[in-house]
Amino acid sequence: MKRSIVAIAVLFVTLFSANINANAQTSAVKIGYANIEYIVSVLPEAKQVNSDLQAHQTQLQNQYQAKMQELQKLFEDYQKGAATMDAALRSSKEAELQNRQEEINKFQQDAQISISQKQQQLFQPLFTKASDAIKKVAEANGYTHVLSMDAVGSPVLLYAREEDNISNLVLKELGVTPPPVPNASSGK
Repeated sequence: MKRSIVAIAVLFVTLFSANINANAQTSAVKIGYANIEYIVSVLPEAKQVNSDLQAHQTQLQNQYQAKMQELQKLFEDYQKGAATMDAALRSSKEAELQNRQEEINKFQQDAQISISQKQQQLFQPLFTKASDAIKKVAEANGYTHVLSMDAVGSPVLLYAREEDNISNLVLKELGVTPPPVPNASSGK
């Protein structure tokens, strides 16, 4: 009888210990996810950043259009006088037109690089701010891991419960009221 009581006690302790270990292991990892693009887009500063970026793009577009108009005028002048030009002058004007076209192509490439650099320069502080807030929210809410909702066009997260999305908590940490969520019955 004593052996069976000891065996039952050992079994009970073993089961109780295994249950505690299982609970400790499941509660030790808490994973959340956030959509940093969404968070940054909702920040009040994002409107100003987008406006500044648009102004930069507009400035470059205006410069490009001015260069194109100048090239068009040179081409029209060339066409008007081409019949009366000697071969050397015609060749010189054609080389000038080609050089201008190459300059415009280079300007266009440089403008794309400039826009990309400006975008990175303007948005980097917002991404840093959001990242810092994500860290605070994760620590305050006991998350051990927070995954990105989307990274370079392909999802990092294949499945997640909506209640683990901490994007709105991060916005609240930043002092921003999240926009209302569309109704599930409205098709989204």
